[in-house]
Amino acid sequence: MTDSDDNAAENARGASRPGGASVDPKLLEILVCPLTKGPLRYDRERQELISDQAGLAYPIRDGIPIMLVDEARRLDEEG
Repeated sequence: MTDSDDNAAENARGASRPGGASVDPKLLEILVCPLTKGPLRYDRERQELISDQAGLAYPIRDGIPIMLVDEARRLDEEG
């Protein structure tokens, strides 16, 4: 691993990011919505993975995506 690889990995982990950690980009590439098996997009501000197909937002807690439908927020809900 080169120094630039180390830096990229550290940035992906979200070191010193206020309000929560980032999610590893490689993890984001392989995760899918557990309900639709469709793609997810990352909402950095809310720390959520969004499934537009399902209309759900899966929370990310301490850098770990919680990929449970019961834990997801409906996109039509406020907050």
